[in-house]
Amino acid sequence: MANRLRIAVFYRAPETDPGAVERVYHEVSATMKGTAGLAGNELLHDVLDPAGYVVLSEWTDLAAFQAWDTSPGHRSTSPLDEFQDLDPARRKSFALWEVIAGY
Repeated sequence: MANRLRIAVFYRAPETDPGAVERVYHEVSATMKGTAGLAGNELLHDVLDPAGYVVLSEWTDLAAFQAWDTSPGHRSTSPLDEFQDLDPARRKSFALWEVIAGY
């Protein structure tokens, strides 16, 4: 049996639009419905940092994720790209995440 795969992508809501990540997450999740190998995804909100989010997706296996990752369908998530939190200074040794939505 193949192992399931979970992927976490960190996001940050802009000060000018604190609801942006949540809004775009719902739009992107709607486009990904039925994606082969995608078992589901959740939007997690950082309890201690109101601007911090994580999208946690679960895939049936690495091969399914890789097939999607190299497909044109991968671009369906691009609206979230502008909110990715790439600042390593914000990485923590732990965090408290509240699940606020899931598909």
